[in-house]
Amino acid sequence: MAEEQRPPSAGTPVLRRSGLPRGVLELCERLSAAGYRAWVVGGSVRDSLLAQLRGETTNAGWHAKDWDLATDALPGQVTPLFRRVIPTGIEHGTVTVLLAGLSLELTTLRAERSYSDGRRPEQIDFVTSIDEDLARRDFTVNAVAFEPQTEQLIDPFAGLADLQARRLRAVGEAAQRFAEDGLRVLRAARLSATLEFELDPDTAAAIRPSLATYRRVSAERVRDEWQKALGAREPSRAYAVMHEHGLLEITAPELTALADASLEPGSDRLALALARVDRCPPQAELRLAALTRELHEQPAHAAELADALLTRLRYSNAERKLVSHLVRFPVPPRAELTSGPELRRWLQRIGPELHPLACQLERADLLARGAPKDMLTVFADFEGRAAAELAQDPPLSIGALAVDGKALMAEAGYQPGREIGTTLQALLELVLDDPAQNTREVLLEAARRLRAPS
Repeated sequence: MAEEQRPPSAGTPVLRRSGLPRGVLELCERLSAAGYRAWVVGGSVRDSLLAQLRGETTNAGWHAKDWDLATDALPGQVTPLFRRVIPTGIEHGTVTVLLAGLSLELTTLRAERSYSDGRRPEQIDFVTSIDEDLARRDFTVNAVAFEPQTEQLIDPFAGLADLQARRLRAVGEAAQRFAEDGLRVLRAARLSATLEFELDPDTAAAIRPSLATYRRVSAERVRDEWQKALGAREPSRAYAVMHEHGLLEITAPELTALADASLEPGSDRLALALARVDRCPPQAELRLAALTRELHEQPAHAAELADALLTRLRYSNAERKLVSHLVRFPVPPRAELTSGPELRRWLQRIGPELHPLACQLERADLLARGAPKDMLTVFADFEGRAAAELAQDPPLSIGALAVDGKALMAEAGYQPGREIGTTLQALLELVLDDPAQNTREVLLEAARRLRAPS
């Protein structure tokens, strides 16, 4: 199999060394001067070719978030060539070279053999062929390399053709690739969303038979893929693949169960949840709330189920708290929020800082349900009233009251104890009804009336 492609035809994306960062070029030049070769590999090549195909960059332009390179030099041969080298994964042939303001991950060409744990190879052989190195990668679109010194695109598995066809296809035998690393089936789902590609039929068919290996993937790795999928323009593409091929049943059976909860002919609660996710702004916690909002018809119970799911996936306490709060306190039916007091009570429950997210979630839900224009107009009016209410800075918490516990003891005859907290909560209810009551004199007089006889 030849390493270099033929010269590109008209309309084919082209990569040139001139568009590469100075640090990448300098790394390749130093290796070349020492008698070694280097290739840019991975997502930077894929994304740059794809950006050209989509018209997002000019021909020969690069579009990359980070830079991964491969070389035929061993780590011990690389290290003396650069001043700052970090042995980030030296047992696998990987070092990080800090050069010209960049962190460049450089890995020796390798072949991997025997994956008994479904994650790590038991044997790594350093090789000299870029083709052999690319053969170990997961999908063809990730198995394309560019050699800056010769400006040659290395594409032994027709990854460029798959990019042009918007197709996600495994390198070689899909079942073998998935058996090597159980996470790859989830990566197939995630990349179908982030790249907006269709799964190759043979690749898709190999997912379900590989689920035993997927079951061994750590929750942290699954969470990381979920996070990336949630950043896609349409995360539903990833979750639809997960559902169709059995991954979701393993990771989140409570979401799979939504598919059996019908709303109307041809629709179910999982479909609604996925449609809602797509219509949310790309914030992970907001989209997770959209995904889990249907877990139970009672918001409080749905919030508990959402928290349990995110706990299993090792989400942080802060992330879980935000998601469960959004699920627990949805925007009530507008008929319940016609009065100022009820509107203020909802703002108090959700919290002024989370009010925008709650409204975004509700709007996404309305759009997912196909709400008519007049209903969206009513909701827009509600959003305007809520924003206007918050602009008045109403007292929505005990801390915003014009009195505190010390004032109740000093001027209203209270003794230390639980009665102070109960009274402050009653005073909050008073000012939620009428913010004009939030003065020291009015609240102290109300507190005196509320004080239990001694």
